[in-house]
Amino acid sequence: MRIVDLNCDMGESFGAYQLGNDQALLQHVSSANIACGFHAGDPATMRQTVKLALENQVAIGAHPGLADLVGFGRRRMDISASDAYDLVVYQIGALQAFVQAEGGVMQHVKPHGALYNMAATDSALAEAVAEAVYRVNPELILFGLAGSELTRAGEKIGLRTAHEVFADRTYQADGTLTPRTQPNALIVEEAKAQEQVVRMVTEGKVQALQGVDVPIRADTICIHGDGAHALAFAQGIRQALTAAGVSIRCVRSSGFGEA
Repeated sequence: MRIVDLNCDMGESFGAYQLGNDQALLQHVSSANIACGFHAGDPATMRQTVKLALENQVAIGAHPGLADLVGFGRRRMDISASDAYDLVVYQIGALQAFVQAEGGVMQHVKPHGALYNMAATDSALAEAVAEAVYRVNPELILFGLAGSELTRAGEKIGLRTAHEVFADRTYQADGTLTPRTQPNALIVEEAKAQEQVVRMVTEGKVQALQGVDVPIRADTICIHGDGAHALAFAQGIRQALTAAGVSIRCVRSSGFGEA
């Protein structure tokens, strides 16, 4: 039986501003990427999301992003490798404190937004992120774009890595995600998202916008918690995977991503 992890970005509310439906989504995913206060989230939201994840037996990961609350961490910033190392260590530590205080164990680290995409193609940034994760805890699993510089850096330093694919994003012929600034970057049709996910998991291929098939490794599938139809997407994708004979299980217990 094929096994895959289903992850979702969560804990992205800030103060009086509420974003996403974390409580409902946690019933359909196996891993949660929790914002650490730089691109979204705040201490109360971090604590509450950690508690909800533990109550639903969902594996917890830190979701460190660029220091850009206004841009939700999706605007590129000219940071050095040293900057990337520091901000990732800082944010992992912040979430780790809440996880430990609630009696849990952190499973993984997944960079957010622009930091994620920058580290996918910039080897120096990728190595800095991987080193930050490794130095904090070499048992943590690094989530990165499938076949990217980030997953290569994680494997090189000795981390267990999980190659990630996206349910609601389109791909380019080089295997990168279509930038959000371009047309057709997002998939809004549930049936199309389900078809793409099932094919990536069962066939190891995704069709790029250019019409060509791109080989892809799918250890974990991302659903964005801030999406307008995130809950319906999560429900439909889980059902489609189950119908295709795929089991949903967190990376820590699945055997994926061994270094």
